[in-house]
Amino acid sequence: MSQRRYELTDFEWSIIAPLLPNKPRGVPRVDDRMVLNGIYWRLRTGSPWADIPERYGPYTTCYNRFVRWAKVGVWDRIFAAGSSPPYLRGRRAIGRQFLDPGSPARRQR
Repeated sequence: MSQRRYELTDFEWSIIAPLLPNKPRGVPRVDDRMVLNGIYWRLRTGSPWADIPERYGPYTTCYNRFVRWAKVGVWDRIFAAGSSPPYLRGRRAIGRQFLDPGSPARRQR
């Protein structure tokens, strides 16, 4: 499948993949990347869930994962990972400064 407008790049996927839950259920899972691309397609286009193209899997799967991941905080983790540059991940923002978790300034609190 070729890269399309609303689909994740390999770099984006490498950041997001480790943040997704990997709890196997009874039925084999539809590919997470494909479903996530379907969710992003829906959010970017504003179309109804039922209009998600078939190449992203069943629209019910996209909707159910969107809701399930919202309940367990997956979207918060994805947004946090995507909003900070790689060299600042794992550090805490205080005003305009970023502190390393092990820095002396952080331990004084």
